[in-house]
Amino acid sequence: MLDVRVRSQVGFEPERRSSHPYLCIDFRTLHTRLSCGALSADSGTEKRVHRLLSFQRYLHSSRLLRGIPQQIPLHILDEDYSGQARCMLEKVGNWNFDIFLFDKLTNGNSLISLTLHLLNQYGLVDLFQLDMVRLWRFLVLVQEDYHNDNPYHNSVHAADVTQAMYCYLQEPMLSKSLTSYDILLGILAAATHDLDHPGVNQPFLIKTDHYLARLYRNTSVLENHHWKSAVGLLRETGLFSHLPAEDSLNMERDLGSLILATDISRQNDYLSRFRTHLDQDSLCLANGSHRHFVLQMALKCADICNPCRPWELSKQWSEKVTEEFFQQGDIERKHKLEVSPLCDRETNTICNIQIGFMTYVAEPLFGEWARFSDTRLSQTMLGHMGLNKASWGGLQQEQTAVSEEAELSTADPDAGESRSKEIPQGSRES
Repeated sequence: MLDVRVRSQVGFEPERRSSHPYLCIDFRTLHTRLSCGALSADSGTEKRVHRLLSFQRYLHSSRLLRGIPQQIPLHILDEDYSGQARCMLEKVGNWNFDIFLFDKLTNGNSLISLTLHLLNQYGLVDLFQLDMVRLWRFLVLVQEDYHNDNPYHNSVHAADVTQAMYCYLQEPMLSKSLTSYDILLGILAAATHDLDHPGVNQPFLIKTDHYLARLYRNTSVLENHHWKSAVGLLRETGLFSHLPAEDSLNMERDLGSLILATDISRQNDYLSRFRTHLDQDSLCLANGSHRHFVLQMALKCADICNPCRPWELSKQWSEKVTEEFFQQGDIERKHKLEVSPLCDRETNTICNIQIGFMTYVAEPLFGEWARFSDTRLSQTMLGHMGLNKASWGGLQQEQTAVSEEAELSTADPDAGESRSKEIPQGSRES
């Protein structure tokens, strides 16, 4: 019987056995995704204790600011790399922005660099009188709290979503209507929307009786955790402590409302509301609640925009998210749990997963977004998605043909050989 205790990265769960007969799962152990390899139990515990203690986090962050080397330092890049990164940021509003390249040029600090750049570009640091030390520390801790050993839900995904959100904020329908508060909220929500994601989905947390599932009563478990984690960092760093308490609480509440909108299980609810507004032409962006709803839809689009990127980028994201699905399925199979849909590498392929996702999730959402904001960007996104879907369809046909040929060869080993043999010219009997 497996007796591995469940722990979250942000806290300890009291020692107990799961109600499930097979497991209490430590995600870090089972995924073997520790960034520095196979650590001992003691060093893993030390890392978690380090993350828990505000004083230690302050010390860690302040040393980073002073440039004192740490176990995981924020390296200073040479001028070539930092220069190229600055050049890329000049085109941060381009839809073909290569976040993978930008992450390399910033030495894995794409989320910090991009978010700080956008906040400065909009003048939000000055406008909201944000303390630069506190802001820097907040961004460092946000990036640190993403699990970069997750193939997909990591800080690069958060940076990609933040860049996409910026593209949407620049769209005429939004840029002429949103307030500075809306923009600040949208950027922070994009940067923190998957904070401390464990690399498995909500059904997995529920069926393994994870304490987060019980804490949030099996409802928007991950999204609630992302939101609360973000609020924890805001309070720990005191980023908005200079604001009136009511304003700070409103910011936390509105941030949660945006992050909770990314729950894919509520996709149809939001899409239905959006469609109704568009059908009735009832969206009024002078209305604060309507602007907030549009921000929710923008974040939802940014979160799942990978199928709308150019093929070279979209394909990389598709491979990463599928691998994360399959890793969860491997864990489920290993522990004799029912393998979740899309997570079985033996019955699913990246092609059918992507085609299904585009057909049933992405196309309906981006079709409605294009009705709301009929711009060149919207048409570009729909165009890329159509081409990407066709590309996955072509690859699927190739794989099917190869599979069928292999099955024929297995069934009749001589069949392929006999078909390929031809009587040499001139050897036929007359």
